Amino acid sequence: MNRTVQARAELDRHLSDLEIDLQALGGMVEENLVAAMDALERRDLDKSLLVVKNDELVNEKRYAIEEKCIDLIATQQPMASDLRIILTCLHVTVELERMGDYAEGIGRISLMMGDAPPISPLGILHTIAEKARGMLVRSLKALVDRDVDEARRICNDDDEIDSMYEQVYRGVIGLMIQDPSSVQRATYLLWVAHDLERLADRATNVAERVVFLVTGELTELNVSKY
Repeated sequence: MNRTVQARAELDRHLSDLEIDLQALGGMVEENLVAAMDALERRDLDKSLLVVKNDELVNEKRYAIEEKCIDLIATQQPMASDLRIILTCLHVTVELERMGDYAEGIGRISLMMGDAPPISPLGILHTIAEKARGMLVRSLKALVDRDVDEARRICNDDDEIDSMYEQVYRGVIGLMIQDPSSVQRATYLLWVAHDLERLADRATNVAERVVFLVTGELTELNVSKY
Protein backbone atom coordinates (compact mmCIF):
# COMPACT_ATOMS: atom_id res chain seq x y z
CA MET A 1 0.00 0.00 0.00
CA ASN A 2 1.55 3.32 -1.04
CA ARG A 3 1.71 6.27 1.30
CA THR A 4 -1.16 8.16 -0.35
CA VAL A 5 -3.54 5.24 -0.10
CA GLN A 6 -2.43 4.57 3.45
CA ALA A 7 -3.02 8.21 4.44
CA ARG A 8 -6.48 8.11 2.85
CA ALA A 9 -7.37 4.95 4.74
CA GLU A 10 -6.16 6.46 8.01
CA LEU A 11 -8.19 9.63 7.52
CA ASP A 12 -11.29 7.61 6.64
CA ARG A 13 -10.85 5.62 9.84
CA HIS A 14 -10.53 8.79 11.91
CA LEU A 15 -13.62 10.29 10.30
CA SER A 16 -15.60 7.11 10.92
CA ASP A 17 -14.52 7.06 14.57
CA LEU A 18 -15.52 10.70 14.89
CA GLU A 19 -19.06 10.00 13.70
CA ILE A 20 -19.30 6.99 16.02
CA ASP A 21 -18.34 9.25 18.93
CA LEU A 22 -20.97 11.74 17.82
CA GLN A 23 -23.68 9.08 17.83
CA ALA A 24 -22.56 7.98 21.28
CA LEU A 25 -22.88 11.55 22.55
CA GLY A 26 -26.35 11.77 21.05
CA GLY A 27 -27.28 8.57 22.84
CA MET A 28 -26.10 9.99 26.15
CA VAL A 29 -28.21 13.11 25.65
CA GLU A 30 -31.27 11.08 24.66
CA GLU A 31 -30.90 8.83 27.71
CA ASN A 32 -30.60 11.79 30.05
CA LEU A 33 -33.65 13.49 28.52
CA VAL A 34 -35.77 10.37 28.99
CA ALA A 35 -34.53 10.03 32.57
CA ALA A 36 -35.22 13.70 33.31
CA MET A 37 -38.83 13.47 32.15
CA ASP A 38 -39.41 10.18 33.95
CA ALA A 39 -38.01 11.62 37.18
CA LEU A 40 -40.15 14.74 36.77
CA GLU A 41 -43.34 12.79 36.19
CA ARG A 42 -42.75 10.31 39.02
CA ARG A 43 -41.29 12.96 41.39
CA ASP A 44 -38.13 10.87 41.78
CA LEU A 45 -35.69 13.39 43.24
CA ASP A 46 -32.81 10.90 43.44
CA LYS A 47 -33.14 10.25 39.73
CA SER A 48 -33.38 13.98 39.05
CA LEU A 49 -30.12 14.48 40.91
CA LEU A 50 -28.51 11.72 38.83
CA VAL A 51 -29.65 13.50 35.66
CA VAL A 52 -27.86 16.64 36.82
CA LYS A 53 -24.68 14.71 37.64
CA ASN A 54 -24.72 12.81 34.34
CA ASP A 55 -24.52 16.10 32.44
CA GLU A 56 -20.87 16.22 33.47
CA LEU A 57 -20.29 13.09 31.37
CA VAL A 58 -22.00 14.75 28.41
CA ASN A 59 -19.71 17.75 28.77
CA GLU A 60 -16.61 15.55 28.97
CA LYS A 61 -17.63 13.68 25.82
CA ARG A 62 -18.22 16.94 23.99
CA TYR A 63 -14.74 18.25 24.77
CA ALA A 64 -13.14 14.94 23.81
CA ILE A 65 -14.83 15.07 20.40
CA GLU A 66 -13.83 18.69 19.91
CA GLU A 67 -10.22 17.81 20.66
CA LYS A 68 -10.35 15.05 18.04
CA CYS A 69 -11.76 17.48 15.49
CA ILE A 70 -9.06 20.04 16.16
CA ASP A 71 -6.36 17.38 16.05
CA LEU A 72 -7.61 16.10 12.69
CA ILE A 73 -7.61 19.59 11.21
CA ALA A 74 -4.10 20.23 12.51
CA THR A 75 -2.50 16.91 11.57
CA GLN A 76 -4.40 15.63 8.53
CA GLN A 77 -4.93 18.88 6.62
CA PRO A 78 -8.32 17.74 5.30
CA MET A 79 -9.73 19.32 2.20
CA ALA A 80 -13.21 19.84 0.71
CA SER A 81 -15.69 17.12 1.74
CA ASP A 82 -13.44 15.76 4.48
CA LEU A 83 -13.24 19.16 6.08
CA ARG A 84 -17.03 19.50 5.88
CA ILE A 85 -17.39 16.27 7.84
CA ILE A 86 -15.10 17.52 10.59
CA LEU A 87 -16.74 20.95 10.76
CA THR A 88 -20.18 19.34 10.85
CA CYS A 89 -19.15 17.06 13.69
CA LEU A 90 -17.65 20.00 15.54
CA HIS A 91 -20.86 22.01 15.22
CA VAL A 92 -23.21 19.12 15.99
CA THR A 93 -21.18 18.28 19.08
CA VAL A 94 -21.90 21.73 20.47
CA GLU A 95 -25.60 21.41 19.63
CA LEU A 96 -25.80 18.04 21.41
CA GLU A 97 -24.07 19.41 24.49
CA ARG A 98 -26.60 22.22 24.65
CA MET A 99 -29.43 19.69 24.34
CA GLY A 100 -27.83 17.93 27.28
CA ASP A 101 -27.98 21.18 29.21
CA TYR A 102 -31.74 21.36 28.65
CA ALA A 103 -32.15 17.82 29.98
CA GLU A 104 -30.06 18.80 32.98
CA GLY A 105 -32.22 21.90 33.38
CA ILE A 106 -35.33 19.75 33.65
CA GLY A 107 -33.59 17.72 36.33
CA ARG A 108 -32.80 20.88 38.26
CA ILE A 109 -36.39 22.11 37.93
CA SER A 110 -37.58 18.80 39.34
CA LEU A 111 -35.28 19.26 42.32
CA MET A 112 -36.58 22.79 42.83
CA MET A 113 -40.14 21.44 42.88
CA GLY A 114 -39.20 19.07 45.67
CA ASP A 115 -41.93 16.69 46.75
CA ALA A 116 -44.72 18.94 45.52
CA PRO A 117 -46.76 17.51 42.63
CA PRO A 118 -47.01 19.50 39.39
CA ILE A 119 -49.77 22.08 39.38
CA SER A 120 -51.39 20.42 36.36
CA PRO A 121 -51.05 17.11 34.47
CA LEU A 122 -47.84 16.70 32.48
CA GLY A 123 -49.42 14.93 29.50
CA ILE A 124 -48.66 17.63 26.95
CA LEU A 125 -45.11 18.08 28.26
CA HIS A 126 -44.57 14.35 27.90
CA THR A 127 -45.79 14.58 24.30
CA ILE A 128 -43.46 17.51 23.57
CA ALA A 129 -40.55 15.62 25.12
CA GLU A 130 -41.22 12.53 23.00
CA LYS A 131 -41.45 14.56 19.81
CA ALA A 132 -38.25 16.45 20.66
CA ARG A 133 -36.50 13.18 21.45
CA GLY A 134 -37.67 11.81 18.12
CA MET A 135 -36.26 14.84 16.32
CA LEU A 136 -32.92 14.31 18.04
CA VAL A 137 -32.75 10.65 17.04
CA ARG A 138 -33.89 11.32 13.48
CA SER A 139 -31.45 14.18 12.96
CA LEU A 140 -28.51 11.98 13.94
CA LYS A 141 -29.74 9.16 11.69
CA ALA A 142 -30.09 11.66 8.84
CA LEU A 143 -26.47 12.57 9.47
CA VAL A 144 -25.36 8.96 9.21
CA ASP A 145 -27.48 8.37 6.11
CA ARG A 146 -26.63 11.75 4.53
CA ASP A 147 -30.40 12.13 4.08
CA VAL A 148 -31.16 15.72 3.09
CA ASP A 149 -34.88 15.07 2.56
CA GLU A 150 -35.27 13.72 6.09
CA ALA A 151 -33.30 16.66 7.46
CA ARG A 152 -35.77 19.05 5.82
CA ARG A 153 -38.73 17.13 7.24
CA ILE A 154 -37.25 17.36 10.73
CA CYS A 155 -37.04 21.13 10.46
CA ASN A 156 -40.68 21.30 9.34
CA ASP A 157 -41.75 19.15 12.30
CA ASP A 158 -40.45 21.80 14.67
CA ASP A 159 -43.55 23.88 13.92
CA GLU A 160 -45.71 21.33 15.76
CA ILE A 161 -43.60 21.60 18.87
CA ASP A 162 -43.74 25.39 18.72
CA SER A 163 -47.53 25.17 18.56
CA MET A 164 -47.67 22.88 21.60
CA TYR A 165 -45.32 25.17 23.50
CA GLU A 166 -47.68 28.09 22.84
CA GLN A 167 -50.53 25.95 24.15
CA VAL A 168 -48.60 25.26 27.36
CA TYR A 169 -47.69 28.93 27.68
CA ARG A 170 -51.28 30.09 27.39
CA GLY A 171 -52.45 27.43 29.84
CA VAL A 172 -49.81 28.32 32.42
CA ILE A 173 -50.55 32.03 32.17
CA GLY A 174 -54.24 31.23 32.64
CA LEU A 175 -53.44 29.28 35.81
CA MET A 176 -51.45 32.19 37.18
CA ILE A 177 -54.31 34.61 36.53
CA GLN A 178 -56.90 32.34 38.12
CA ASP A 179 -54.78 31.55 41.16
CA PRO A 180 -51.91 33.95 41.94
CA SER A 181 -50.67 31.58 44.65
CA SER A 182 -49.82 29.09 41.89
CA VAL A 183 -47.32 31.36 40.16
CA GLN A 184 -44.18 29.58 41.37
CA ARG A 185 -45.36 26.06 40.58
CA ALA A 186 -46.82 27.18 37.26
CA THR A 187 -43.52 28.81 36.36
CA TYR A 188 -41.74 25.48 36.83
CA LEU A 189 -43.92 23.96 34.12
CA LEU A 190 -43.22 26.86 31.82
CA TRP A 191 -39.48 26.38 32.31
CA VAL A 192 -39.75 22.70 31.44
CA ALA A 193 -41.73 23.49 28.29
CA HIS A 194 -39.17 26.10 27.30
CA ASP A 195 -36.27 23.67 27.73
CA LEU A 196 -38.04 21.10 25.58
CA GLU A 197 -38.87 23.65 22.88
CA ARG A 198 -35.27 24.80 22.77
CA LEU A 199 -34.04 21.21 22.60
CA ALA A 200 -36.17 20.71 19.51
CA ASP A 201 -34.73 23.89 18.01
CA ARG A 202 -31.25 22.45 18.51
CA ALA A 203 -32.32 19.28 16.71
CA THR A 204 -33.31 21.41 13.72
CA ASN A 205 -29.84 22.97 13.83
CA VAL A 206 -28.36 19.48 13.56
CA ALA A 207 -30.64 18.79 10.59
CA GLU A 208 -29.44 21.99 8.92
CA ARG A 209 -25.87 20.77 9.32
CA VAL A 210 -26.81 17.57 7.51
CA VAL A 211 -27.80 19.72 4.53
CA PHE A 212 -24.48 21.56 4.79
CA LEU A 213 -22.55 18.30 4.96
CA VAL A 214 -24.17 16.93 1.82
CA THR A 215 -24.55 20.08 -0.28
CA GLY A 216 -22.02 22.51 1.14
CA GLU A 217 -24.79 25.09 1.57
CA LEU A 218 -25.45 26.85 4.88
CA THR A 219 -29.11 27.73 5.13
CA GLU A 220 -31.78 28.18 7.78
CA LEU A 221 -34.51 25.74 6.89
CA ASN A 222 -37.31 26.73 9.25
CA VAL A 223 -37.87 30.45 9.63
CA SER A 224 -41.64 30.49 10.07
CA LYS A 225 -41.42 31.35 13.77
CA TYR A 226 -39.50 34.50 12.96
